[in-house]
Amino acid sequence: MSDGKPSVLIIGGLGYLGQWLAYHLYTNQLASEIRVVDKQLPQLAWLAPEFKDACMNFMQVDMSREQYVKKAFDREDGSSFDYVFNCAGETKYGQSEEVYKLRNLDLPVLCGKEAASRGVKLFVELSEGRVYGDGSKGKKETYERKPWLTLAKYKLRAEEELQKIEGLNLVILRLANAYGPYSSKSVATAVCYARVHQSLGEKMDILWTRDLRINTVHVSDVSRAIWHVTEWYINGRANWLSEWGSTPIFNIVDDGDSSQGTLAEIVEGVFNIRVNFIGTVLSQLAKLNLEEAVDDANEVSLQRWADLLEEAGITCHGPISPYIEIEQMKDSDLSLDGTRFKTVTGFEYDVPEITAAKVEEMIDSYKKMNWWP
Repeated sequence: MSDGKPSVLIIGGLGYLGQWLAYHLYTNQLASEIRVVDKQLPQLAWLAPEFKDACMNFMQVDMSREQYVKKAFDREDGSSFDYVFNCAGETKYGQSEEVYKLRNLDLPVLCGKEAASRGVKLFVELSEGRVYGDGSKGKKETYERKPWLTLAKYKLRAEEELQKIEGLNLVILRLANAYGPYSSKSVATAVCYARVHQSLGEKMDILWTRDLRINTVHVSDVSRAIWHVTEWYINGRANWLSEWGSTPIFNIVDDGDSSQGTLAEIVEGVFNIRVNFIGTVLSQLAKLNLEEAVDDANEVSLQRWADLLEEAGITCHGPISPYIEIEQMKDSDLSLDGTRFKTVTGFEYDVPEITAAKVEEMIDSYKKMNWWP
């Protein structure tokens, strides 16, 4: 180690979580080297200005291909990276089964095997909160795993295969909906959808009920949690019980137990619009023709979004939009219990719940990047 600081490899480092992790490590001077690897180029990754220095040590490689994995792990002096963080994976909805298998299963297993062969001190796999089945609120890490999205099905299989790799020092983190400045999914989609309805002067209809859980975690806390669990692991894995298994697995979720109602109250205040919940009965009827209903809604909202961008003189469209995927319309809770991570490792969230101020902070970041009409 240089100056006693560890070397770090971030896989999928130009994705949303990877950018923020690199930024956290860089600004807090936590690592002697931060290598960012990704299949896409920085010019196409919508990098915010403050992230560019953090991602400067960049290597373009497709980590789903074995020959490139070895290249990414190689260092000039022949040493191994101390820590490897896998922030890669296909998080877009509506992709083929083959894509999810390649990005969410094959890639982490290849990287895990390489990390084990090189004696990496810790490999952290970012997994999905949607690996659990539907049912009770506040799912603990021991709850039945029954993924309700294809992308999560392959994330769970990756968890299982990684735990079989001999000699791999592994921690698995299952994330709630990550949000924050520059984010383009989950909360960001709802915020864009609210902006459209604000411009139309219409109420915003949402399927299901106010209490459907859509648990959240701020992206800055995700970065802090990754580094925190790394130090906890390296320093002896205090308070970990053998009955939980040999691989530490933690839910990463804020304390707010966010629901559709939580987000509705926030957007009503920020955009001065009314949110209407259709309810279970009408939503079940809508499911009978859900694809057509979603297509109609998208047609209206995307056209209005395009008009808003044009009216604002924005010609380079950013990664945010009000486009809704059918998978987002499922009546399954994302409801996680984060007690284990806090009590075992002593972690505390800087952003304990999503608030109007945090949503306004997101919008300010979009304005800064000239994405927001």
